[in-house]
Amino acid sequence: MPISLRKNSARGTVGLDIDGRFLAAVQVSDGRIERAASTELPEGIVRDGEVADPDALAAALKEFTLAAGLPKSVRLGVSNQQIVVRLLELPVIEDQKEREAAVRFEAADAIAMPLDEAILDHQIAGAGGSEGGTPRMRIVVVAARRTMIDGFVAAAKGAGLKPEGIDLDAFALVRMLAEGSPSDDAARVFCHLGGVTNLAVAVGEACLFARPLSGTSESDTAASELADEIRLSIDYYMTQPDARPVDQVVFSGPGARDAALLESLSDQLGLPTVVAEPLRSLDAAALDGDEDPYRYTVAAGLALGAAA
Repeated sequence: MPISLRKNSARGTVGLDIDGRFLAAVQVSDGRIERAASTELPEGIVRDGEVADPDALAAALKEFTLAAGLPKSVRLGVSNQQIVVRLLELPVIEDQKEREAAVRFEAADAIAMPLDEAILDHQIAGAGGSEGGTPRMRIVVVAARRTMIDGFVAAAKGAGLKPEGIDLDAFALVRMLAEGSPSDDAARVFCHLGGVTNLAVAVGEACLFARPLSGTSESDTAASELADEIRLSIDYYMTQPDARPVDQVVFSGPGARDAALLESLSDQLGLPTVVAEPLRSLDAAALDGDEDPYRYTVAAGLALGAAA
């Protein structure tokens, strides 16, 4: 199944976040959450964002989706070290096949992964600079190891689900939290504190850099480890073409409820920080009062990628 970064019309598709600690699913229609459900995921089934036990994950997914009464069509999210995101600049190429060939040629040098073992996709992130009077465009390229993607797809199919697409958790995060943001001269860092800590850098609604972080939000040295990872990520982003200065760090996910952690991160980063409204402008009346909305940010972003 090809990894899909593009918007597909798929009314009824559910965004399914396989967090590692829990499963979360959201169905969105016309700016409203139609249904949402989450459940704990036993430890060891998913490790560091990768499927460690496909059969156990399939069983957990089947039990979860049946209990929640969810549709079979799902849009999966992934985030782990088997994914590489790079920003390229190319001359403007209107023909899709020619552009795909040019992206693949450039990606061979930019991505430290054998492309014959990877699933490659790209999306245009906006206009780039001009070289010798020739307009250029910025392209976000994603490469994911095929065997890793196959593990998620096999588990979903084993649960009787129909995977309609694979998206990056980081892209879903930006789609959910940066919706309606103006394109300006500043970048923002989005940091999702879940089973896997996800980081994305975006200008307006365009995600230009993404990576999972190795730090967690629960160790005794969590604040210093996460602050170091965030700073390193910002430093790397700033080496990319036309990088904008970062003026804010936006936190989300269940870990964003830890006020002490967030205060320490703010002090160490030396940047303005804010905790995002987990579901932004979506009508979340369908959520039960005892549900944690911070679990649903990525799943809602995945659903928006299919329903938009």
